[in-house]
This record gives sequence, structure tokens and C-alpha cells, in this order.
Amino acid sequence: MGSPSVGSEAAAADHVIALDERHLKRLLSQYVSYYHDARTHLELDKQTPAGRARSLENGTVICQKRVGGLHHRYDWAA
Repeated sequence: MGSPSVGSEAAAADHVIALDERHLKRLLSQYVSYYHDARTHLELDKQTPAGRARSLENGTVICQKRVGGLHHRYDWAA
């Protein structure tokens, strides 16, 4: 699977105001990372393009903010 379409990058940009070109590039880079590493895809049977292992652990769940807090990923604490 390739990188996200222009539409999905534009959707991410709809929720933030980039202060300058460098800031916009950082936001888009974070979104592409989120898209490949954390966002699930129905076409991939709810997996990520990069793949991810399911955890069978119990305990405390921690929240990791992604793309400046627009998205979140939840994992088990170590």
C-alpha cells in the first residue's frame, strides 16, 4: 500500500493551522507515520500497513497522542 492520498493528508490539515512550511511538513510527516504505523484499514482486515502485534496482556492502558493530539493510540503499559 502506498502513502496516503492527498485527500487524507488534506483532511488532517483541516484540523490544524500550520504556522509555517516547516510546521506543515512536520505535521504531514507525523500523519504519514500515523497512517502506516497506527491507523487500521478495513482493506487489510483491520491491520496497519506496517503490521502490528496484538497484545494479550492485562493491566494499565496508556494513551499515546499522535499527530498533535488529533489521533490517539492505546497500548498496555510496560
